Amino acid sequence: MNYLSTRNKDMRMSAAQAIAKGLSPDGGLLTPAVLPRLPSSAVETMKEMSYQQRVVYIMNSFLEGFAASELTAYAAEAYGGGKFSHEDIAPVRRLDDNTYCLELWHGPTCAFKDMALQLLPHLLTASLEKNDEKKTVCILVATSGDTGKAALEGFRNVDKTRILVFYPKDGVSDIQERQMVTQEGGNVGVCSVVGNFDDAQAGVKQIFSDEELAEVLAERGYFLSSANSINWGRVLPQIVYYASAYCDLLKSEAITKGQAVNVCVPTGNFGNILAAYYAKAMGIPINRLICASNQNNVLTDFISTGTYDRNRTFFNTISPSMDILISSNLERMLFELSGRDDKLVREYMSQLAEYGSYRVDSSIRTKLKKEFSAGYCDDQQTKAMIAKMWNEQNYLIDPHTAVAFHVLEEYRAETGDDMATITVSTASPFKFCDSVLDALGVKEKKTGLEILDQLTQVTGVPTPAPLARLKKRQRRFEGSVDKDAMKRCVLDFLK
Repeated sequence: MNYLSTRNKDMRMSAAQAIAKGLSPDGGLLTPAVLPRLPSSAVETMKEMSYQQRVVYIMNSFLEGFAASELTAYAAEAYGGGKFSHEDIAPVRRLDDNTYCLELWHGPTCAFKDMALQLLPHLLTASLEKNDEKKTVCILVATSGDTGKAALEGFRNVDKTRILVFYPKDGVSDIQERQMVTQEGGNVGVCSVVGNFDDAQAGVKQIFSDEELAEVLAERGYFLSSANSINWGRVLPQIVYYASAYCDLLKSEAITKGQAVNVCVPTGNFGNILAAYYAKAMGIPINRLICASNQNNVLTDFISTGTYDRNRTFFNTISPSMDILISSNLERMLFELSGRDDKLVREYMSQLAEYGSYRVDSSIRTKLKKEFSAGYCDDQQTKAMIAKMWNEQNYLIDPHTAVAFHVLEEYRAETGDDMATITVSTASPFKFCDSVLDALGVKEKKTGLEILDQLTQVTGVPTPAPLARLKKRQRRFEGSVDKDAMKRCVLDFLK
């Protein structure tokens, strides 16, 4: 299967080239030329499989040039060896007869990004070999919190790779920052950026499009690639856990064969919910895709009105991984809903770059309304939902997951839709101890890593082992730059 650019359908690459490049040279996102359909027997077949086997089953049709035996080995390495604390890898927790929670935070960094970023290094290094690439790849990452640590951990000491992560200064939780700046590995680098995530992301995109920089790096024996969700190698593994969750519900007899479910996803850069859309397009019985945002509700407004407008106040919230006003993966969604009209997508992206906004045509608006519902909540509502879930369900959740449960509750109240729903839980509550304790009514909170023990003492829930181990690690990275200095930081890192 070939991959083409959302901004130029004539720009085509193999799967290995698409994963290695990360981003099309024209700035577009590389997308499968065809979305494969699962056979009618797929769900029944996958129902009895392990998570690793489901990975191979789903991904095989997307990765021409990769043998099933290769994918089997990658899946075993990514999701085996005790890296995940739950044997199901992505377990589904039942809350009531029609509400289920897909827990995606049992990996080595306690966030859903592990689901893709434990696998991507294997896909990328194999792609480099298949492309006969002699240069060393430098993975360049802008993170709103969780991607950075997951990418650092996934690529730590991987041969023929280096990785440099930029995160917004004062825009991530204390635990998220501690995870990144104490990262071990001889090929890793971390630097904060003065500003917000959009500033860091814009800086990375500018670096990718800098032809002069690319030439300098090539002379040094490097080329750049991405581990952000713009890389197809990130999106593809995410499709798997939606298919897997449906199979688990079927296996437990919570639903019957062919019964549709809704999916509610806390959403920032749109990659996670996009993966659910692709799972549906492949044939997984998904009904409504419910897009949950925090106070940075640019996606809620877009789905409601058809106008995407980033010209608004930016809020630093207690769900920082969703503090995003430019949702990059939405471009792939526009590509699909426009009938793969690359010219129209290119026009919208040009308007976004020049004016900060665009309005889609009536056809796309109609398709959006058919597929998606959307809602948002502020920090107080987020805290209220954390407290409610703990008090009523004895279930401890993080702020991002709380946003999703709040939006689902509002959606059900407004529509009366009681269809079985999978709500996606994207991070361990221990990554956001301060906000969770605040939501539980704790006024005096510990500082530093002692706050992990405090949350355990208050709730009786044990601290995840990867976070508990942070107490023994020393800070390695202290650098901070303005957005305009990010290029110099890359050059210094790749001397």
